[in-house]
Amino acid sequence: LDGQPISTPRINEAITDGKAQISGDFTAEAGRDLARNLNYGALPLPISLLNTQKVGPTLGQATLVSGIWAGIIGFFFIVLFLIVWYRIPGLIASLTLIFYLFILLALFKLVPVTITSAGIAALILSLGMAVDSNILVFARIKEEMKKGRSVKDAVEEGFSRAWFSIRDSNISGILSSIILFWFGTALVKGFALTLILGVLVSMITAITITRTFLRAVAPRKDSALSRFLFSSGLSK
Repeated sequence: LDGQPISTPRINEAITDGKAQISGDFTAEAGRDLARNLNYGALPLPISLLNTQKVGPTLGQATLVSGIWAGIIGFFFIVLFLIVWYRIPGLIASLTLIFYLFILLALFKLVPVTITSAGIAALILSLGMAVDSNILVFARIKEEMKKGRSVKDAVEEGFSRAWFSIRDSNISGILSSIILFWFGTALVKGFALTLILGVLVSMITAITITRTFLRAVAPRKDSALSRFLFSSGLSK
């Protein structure tokens, strides 16, 4: 085939009627492969390359671009809501989300994870779940401040009390994602794997990075301004 031997058979009898038998130690699969290769070699004309065309994945590319833009717009509105409603804690949570994205993208490179439309959907969903952990903490901080605690003490107590809720909700999400990964198809597996990594990273960043930043900026002495900036909603 193409000038190269694909088999070196031995014919033990004269070929008188155009038919012959190749004998030897063949398996059924090897016999089928040899017959296929002989048929390929029997083509009456040589095969030559006439032209080459490169077809781009236009539909997949459009979906990818739309998903990326959806992620950027979703991230912008999340940050806007956090800063307007939660003030200083919301600003810190927004910075934490940036760290979260960098860590998550690094994990995608290391695992590795193929970014599909389902993966982008899971990434956007995990952004919302990452904010959930911060919102639980901020709600606890506001409750502790209403009880009369200082801002610094309210931050510490808020994280301590919110941790159990954060842990339970994230474990529930991880278990659901594991079940999806175990029983799902390839598309669902990509979604589930992205969501598992997102939930794990969000839980870590909410407890470590956000907590560290809040500890750093929490004032040692209370004032009306500091209590307003560390509260949320329309009331101080």
